[in-house]
Amino acid sequence: MDVEAVLQKILPRIRPTDEERAFVEDLMRELETIAEETIESLGLDVKPYFVGSLAKDTYLAGDHDVDLFLAFPLDTPLEELREKGLRLGKTIAERLDSYEIAYAEHPYVRARYRGVKVDLVPCYDVESWRDVKTAVDRSILHNRWVFENLRGRNDEVRLLKRFLKGINAYGSEIYVRGFSGYLAEILVIKYGSFLEVLENADFMLRQKIIDPGNWLKREHEVAMKTVRREAEADRPLIVIDPVDPRRNVAANLGWERYGFFYFKARQFLENPSEGFFFPKEKTAGNYILELRRKGTHLVTLVFRAPDMVDDILLPQLERSARGFEKALTREGFKVLGWNVGHEGSKAFIMLEVDRRERERMMIKPGPEFFTERGRDFYRKNDRVWIIGKRLFAEKVVREGIVEVIPELLEKNQVAMGKSVRENIRDAGIMLDYVPKELENEAYLFLSREKWNLKG
Repeated sequence: MDVEAVLQKILPRIRPTDEERAFVEDLMRELETIAEETIESLGLDVKPYFVGSLAKDTYLAGDHDVDLFLAFPLDTPLEELREKGLRLGKTIAERLDSYEIAYAEHPYVRARYRGVKVDLVPCYDVESWRDVKTAVDRSILHNRWVFENLRGRNDEVRLLKRFLKGINAYGSEIYVRGFSGYLAEILVIKYGSFLEVLENADFMLRQKIIDPGNWLKREHEVAMKTVRREAEADRPLIVIDPVDPRRNVAANLGWERYGFFYFKARQFLENPSEGFFFPKEKTAGNYILELRRKGTHLVTLVFRAPDMVDDILLPQLERSARGFEKALTREGFKVLGWNVGHEGSKAFIMLEVDRRERERMMIKPGPEFFTERGRDFYRKNDRVWIIGKRLFAEKVVREGIVEVIPELLEKNQVAMGKSVRENIRDAGIMLDYVPKELENEAYLFLSREKWNLKG
């Protein structure tokens, strides 16, 4: 099947239907009315703006998350914006189905209405990058820029987003480190279509700097400061935000996720198929058979997961896994890979190691050399010496990794994330065994199916 035939089969699956569009438009009208009535009832000078993929019409079929930003005048003090913004969000949410308070740079309200997630986020009513005071303020400018520049290529963005989701490279969250929706929109605007973005996967990596807003000419010094900072941080791409020369849109994009995109783009162009967009779920094998095939061992620490969002929890777990890798390497174990995550209320760290036990030389103190026990000690040991009146010998001992880890923890010799440190100290430690709910995770980790570029 050629590329165009594949894309024509994918588009009806990812493009919202007329019924879906009618639902979304009706939903947004209702929310806007509720927001405006609430703003008026509280006597506030606030403008409601819809931002994000729903507002830009780049959303995928079935993905209806709403971002409703509540824009305060620029002269509002930050503390007042936080306080009044949260109160306004809660008052709006009380007319919806349910809500909870969430936290980012400042508190916002996460609600549900008619089965859809609705984020109510306070921000400043900015007109340019010079007005930006908080990280979320740019979203209003992002929407305007995409509206002005997309020019009917909405389905091309949908194709790129679905492709990135299919190859597991979508999402700028810190625990994903992939492509954001806004970055996908910029790339389509820059290169013209989904296929042209894929065809430029190698070029954009070598070019490194993408400047769709022409900031390197318009605000050279500011833009160059961004370029130097991001180049020093060794980012795969530097995409200067077309609405703010101080920001790299691709700052959260990691090398691994770009690598997924790099290889999968080439594979798709050479051999296109629907599987890139909608991959079959990987059938998990048996992790014990995988251990036997490789001749390696699996150490798993399972502990209570702290109550925190993934953006905070997962980097803490990753830091801890790297800490175990360094500490165990110092102790003579080779760590071949690690994996972290959480299932329900439990978090886990998996470490694939080369051995269960290590041999270690210890100095064994003996009795005084001129005693009966001294003569016996001399006969039983090969390498023996005297210090003062006492005998000493070398002794080889075997230590298991399950015994070594608690010793390292007790001696504070593992660098761990501060929010998970105490929980890890109380972890259950398992060798070559995992609880039933982690069996698939263990197989995907050990087989590298989770990251396999050719799978």
